[in-house]
Amino acid sequence: MAMRMTGMYSGMDTESIIQELVSAKRTKVDDVKKKQTKLEWKQDAWKDLNTKLKNLQSKYISNMRFASSYMKKTTAVSNSSAVSVITGENAVNGVQSLEVKQLAKTGYLTGAQIKASGSGSLTALSRLSDLAGSDGIGNGGQISIKAGDKDLTLDVTADTTISDVLTKLKEAGLNANFDEKQQRFFISAKTSGASNDFSITAAGSNGQAALKALGIQLNPDGDPTAEGYAKKIDGQDAKIELNGATFTNNTNVFEINGLTFTALSETKAGEAVTITTQDDTDGIYDMIKGFLKEYNSIMNEMDKLYNADSASDYEPLTDEEKESMSESEIEKYENKIKDSLLRRDSTVYSISSDLKQIMSGGIEIDGQTYYLSSFGIETLSYFTAAENEKNAYHIAGDPDDSDTSGNADKLKGLIASDPDLVVNFFTRLSQNLYTSMNE
Repeated sequence: MAMRMTGMYSGMDTESIIQELVSAKRTKVDDVKKKQTKLEWKQDAWKDLNTKLKNLQSKYISNMRFASSYMKKTTAVSNSSAVSVITGENAVNGVQSLEVKQLAKTGYLTGAQIKASGSGSLTALSRLSDLAGSDGIGNGGQISIKAGDKDLTLDVTADTTISDVLTKLKEAGLNANFDEKQQRFFISAKTSGASNDFSITAAGSNGQAALKALGIQLNPDGDPTAEGYAKKIDGQDAKIELNGATFTNNTNVFEINGLTFTALSETKAGEAVTITTQDDTDGIYDMIKGFLKEYNSIMNEMDKLYNADSASDYEPLTDEEKESMSESEIEKYENKIKDSLLRRDSTVYSISSDLKQIMSGGIEIDGQTYYLSSFGIETLSYFTAAENEKNAYHIAGDPDDSDTSGNADKLKGLIASDPDLVVNFFTRLSQNLYTSMNE
């Protein structure tokens, strides 16, 4: 039987000594782990803040440095069911009159239903000799296919297959399919317009017999309702009349003087669509409002981080300490530490101070100095603003801002009366912010 010896024989409690040594060692390890955890949390806090600052710069400030970002236009259409309009940067302000005379069409041929000479259905591998009414083909014939600028011929015999016909049609640049369920050919041009239309004809009785047997012959008498013949929609160009001038195109889309018109339906005779193009003042306002909302969010967060309560008495929990706590207790405890990681941080203070200084500074335009307040944009009074929101800017008259919605909307008024001044100010303000943030 094994015998255990302790230090009691010599007057020493060796087990207690070992436990104290192990405990001291564990404490040192735990201290290192806690420091590492706090460092990782601090790095995460900075990553999050850096991401938000970068998004502010790339989403707003970078674009707002250039006057072209503000010079947006909008176009109103009196009849949106007849035409839609996309406004380009070079569009000219004014009121125009437009009529849609005709829409572009794509050439489309629906073949007559064909039958097999015997029992069963036809497939792509069926030969002309398998088709009902193919007796007249005789020694063969020739089919001519003209599509756009392509002009091809297909020599047909009794052994020519439906697949051979489809291959030649596709070679001519057409969409072609034989629907085995419907027992019909479906053929169309790939693009709309008169110049992209197609025709399928044949010379001589043998060729005509082949077209008739395939169901792709048009009625020579011109009657589109006659049975046993293909039905065709001819390709045609779109035609519009803008301010009395006629424009045609093989599609329904027209790019004219900075505007892109898409014809949707023909207008009634004498009923013109009114097209009104003007500066998009709402777009300028929305851009400034969006920028301030994002700026305020970041500034409020930096103020909150810098002014956070001290958590110097708190350290990250060890695994053993967590065992005696609930998840909600752990989260609350750790958030207390995380919220204080950037308290009185010099870098947060430096970035925040630089941005505040630029935003509160004046910009000289034509010999006069303007501030954000010149445009009805100010911070609330110290006693009115919420904690850590004292550096947030509010637009007078903003319907979404409960603090200033009742005030006169000076910004919108200036955008309407002097958009160049507004654009000039915010362009230069953004340039200063962009430079500072880069540094």
